Amino acid sequence: MIINNNFKVEDIKNIVIIGFHEKVDELIKINDKLKINTEVITSSDQSKNFPKHIKFRIFDKIDKEFKSYLIKSKLDSNNTLFFSISARNIFRKETIKYFNNNLINLHGSRLPYDAGGAVYSWQILKEDRIAALTIHMIDESIDSGPIIMQKTMLYPSYCRTPIDLQTFCNEKFVIMYEEFLRKLKNKEKLPLSHQSKYIGRYNPRLSTDQSGWIDWGLESYDLISFINAFDKPYDGASTFINNKKYKRLFIKKAQLHGGETPNHPYMQGIIVRHDKDWIIVSTKGKHMIVIEEVLDKNKKNIISDLKVGDRFYTPQNKIEKDRSERVFYNSKGRK
Repeated sequence: MIINNNFKVEDIKNIVIIGFHEKVDELIKINDKLKINTEVITSSDQSKNFPKHIKFRIFDKIDKEFKSYLIKSKLDSNNTLFFSISARNIFRKETIKYFNNNLINLHGSRLPYDAGGAVYSWQILKEDRIAALTIHMIDESIDSGPIIMQKTMLYPSYCRTPIDLQTFCNEKFVIMYEEFLRKLKNKEKLPLSHQSKYIGRYNPRLSTDQSGWIDWGLESYDLISFINAFDKPYDGASTFINNKKYKRLFIKKAQLHGGETPNHPYMQGIIVRHDKDWIIVSTKGKHMIVIEEVLDKNKKNIISDLKVGDRFYTPQNKIEKDRSERVFYNSKGRK
């Protein structure tokens, strides 16, 4: 609850984790160590990610049925913390009151910058090397509530793909989570920092299937950032090749390369060299790119079947479709 612009939970006894986190096992162990009971609520879509030994309830809406669950489970909102972690649920103004100002959220950016979704992909696209974890109050807007705790750090140089950034932040969050709970357990008052309305940015959600089409007309630096932004754990940035044997292809494990002869914009997408385990592809700009994985629809690496002189290309209508249609998700997955 909020007391004189401080966040505090009186005698915390329960934590309700809403959503999903890759380190949920470790979070529950921390709760157990601190003698805090754990309840887990998730969505239909996210429920597929949980280990079998973790018990959870599925609520695709925060509604009267959810309120009934709170009453039946005897969770006193005065000593219960509701922690949204990548939750797919929508918390509207009329339902936030169920939580008695004990509803908070984890966001993986240095708010107010980069509110919204697909944080790691957007950071790679923007070449943002500052990692951040923010715990903030939930209000009726998106990622706009007062900040309770925020940690910033630099991504190590090896962090290149979304899975690299995600793994690094997940490890840091486990440490932050325990520190945060110990403060609450010790009945500390945590000062709230209200987000500025005059700075910041919002990033819409992305879908690899729709958003991941490669525009080979990008400059080489922008091109490699785009390809990396849809690498693991996603399917990969996608394109076609004028070798008609294949349909849609997915590219992973790519990096800039400056060791070949100069390019010309007309050469973009052409395979100029094949070294068995990798190919070198021309771009519009100064650099070329080295690619180690070109996957077909069955996720088979077909790089050995490609030939020098083949050209990657993406029809303009695919790129325009992405630009003209916004991606939305709900508790059951992508709309």
